[in-house]
Amino acid sequence: MDLRNIAIIAHVDHGKTTLVDELLKQSGIYRENETTTERAMDSNDLERERGITIFAKPTSVVWKGIRINIVDTPGHADFGGEVERILSMVDGVVLLVDAAEGPMPQTKFVTSKALKLGLRPIVVVNKVDKPDGEPNQALDDCFDLFANLDATDEQLDFPSMYASGRSGWADMELDGPRKNLDALFDLIIEHVPAPAQIADQDKPFTMLATTLGGDPFLGRLLTGRVETGKLKTGQTIKAMSRDGTLIENFRVTKVLAFRGLDQTAIDVAEAGDIVSIAGMTKATVADTLAEQSVTEAIPAQPIDPPTITVTFGINTSPLAGRDGKKVQSRVIRERLMKEAESNVAIKISDTPGGEAFEVAGRGELQMGVLIENMRREGFELSISRPQVLFQEENGQKLEPIEEVTIDVDDEYSGAVIEKITGHRRGELTEMKPAGVGKTRIIAHVPARGLIGYHGEFLTDTRGTGVLNRVFHDWAPYKGPIPGRRAGVLISMENGQSVSYAIFNLEDRGKFFITAQEDVYTGMIIGEHNRENDLEVNPLKGKKLTNVRASGTDEAVRLTTPIKMSLEEAIAYIDNDELVEVTPNSIRLRKRHLDANERKRMSKVAS
Repeated sequence: MDLRNIAIIAHVDHGKTTLVDELLKQSGIYRENETTTERAMDSNDLERERGITIFAKPTSVVWKGIRINIVDTPGHADFGGEVERILSMVDGVVLLVDAAEGPMPQTKFVTSKALKLGLRPIVVVNKVDKPDGEPNQALDDCFDLFANLDATDEQLDFPSMYASGRSGWADMELDGPRKNLDALFDLIIEHVPAPAQIADQDKPFTMLATTLGGDPFLGRLLTGRVETGKLKTGQTIKAMSRDGTLIENFRVTKVLAFRGLDQTAIDVAEAGDIVSIAGMTKATVADTLAEQSVTEAIPAQPIDPPTITVTFGINTSPLAGRDGKKVQSRVIRERLMKEAESNVAIKISDTPGGEAFEVAGRGELQMGVLIENMRREGFELSISRPQVLFQEENGQKLEPIEEVTIDVDDEYSGAVIEKITGHRRGELTEMKPAGVGKTRIIAHVPARGLIGYHGEFLTDTRGTGVLNRVFHDWAPYKGPIPGRRAGVLISMENGQSVSYAIFNLEDRGKFFITAQEDVYTGMIIGEHNRENDLEVNPLKGKKLTNVRASGTDEAVRLTTPIKMSLEEAIAYIDNDELVEVTPNSIRLRKRHLDANERKRMSKVAS
């Protein structure tokens, strides 16, 4: 069967997964009476809860006798490692752009990767039926973006379409019939070339592994595009590392192809198709799977380095072991190593003593998703504040700079610019009206300055601002950046909090706990009104007497406590604080630092 391999790329919430839903429906993969779900490709629980795509997933449809393998990719820069690998499997990309927002930071990041690989994109301007949509302006912005990314003349001559993924139509003209996605299917088949590998059917089998998965019955599954030759179930092949070193020989127990939303066992995989292979025990992402006669490994695409690091440690609080079953450092290490194996954007290293592990990755969201997955699996962890990774070049200290794109109501733009360019040492690069009383601000800000800023940003913009960020470049160190200004309220006792005590302490600050919650010495229970930390007693009850009179007993009404999400808690803590994560709770606490640790922390702070 004739083949086409494409990836759909876009910024967060520009409609990739919804468009894939409609492509699946209109290609006829469902029966007439079959139940369908929204965002069918977002199969992971966290993806459904958060409304974002985290893992790249292939599917396939058949249109006019031609099979189209479609890869739905993540839209957030923190999961860019997924996209960088996936692009090596496809021959074309569909770039989806919101008609109102235009190209956003993640669009720029992924498109630059696609253009460097020589892929010719199809631009689809989505959500053109939005009242504030400016489809033609979005299309012009895409052309400017391609030009800025040094696209070739052939890539600049891209075909474009107007669409509404939710309504299930795409047309070449803005005022087209708006009936279905037939025109998009036809354009993909016409514009995207068939895999060049199809001509290499007679060569020995080779395949580059791009994603690692697992199956309870089949074990490890490696997915990739067959580069040359054919592979039959039961065949014995080998796995090689990037430098050609033999990792293992193994017998292929199953070859699975993507057919609609399912993976179907096939007897023979041919060059050009995207398949999953079972049977290996050691081979992993970026390894080459090949016949015994092959000696050279397929070169893997380089992955951008991590920019932040977080320390994962065992939970050492007095409440440790109450919720989770997986609390030993050995078990935590095994889980992190397993994650690093399948996620090439993450790097794990041991700390002195072996009780904690440095996990380096792309951003706070990526770390938050990993921690959330681990706590749901029954782990208990202590998490440090994220620290930025620096580089040294010609004796000069370099730090990662992020490009921040902010859409904010005009009235709040002044406060946002003051925070970004003042305290956080950012540089304003562009500021323009974004229509309907909004301003778009683009700035280059040190990654250090953005840790913990999102909550402050939402407060400054009354929850109406939208902030997007993507790695821009390495630049000379910008100097110290002040951290959190407010101090914290720390419990000085072990036990259960009392409503009377919290009520009388409310003038000291805002609380993170309410009555009848377990607390312990050193646990952070609130934010102080001033800059210093303050130890308080949340267990102090009311002194009782035999005298009763009307009006002397005040009704105790507590202010609703602040409940932080995992990402908010990690961004909130200071260098001498930790987040205690268990399956049922997220708590903050002070660290017990020795002299060497205090010295290291003061160096980090400066």
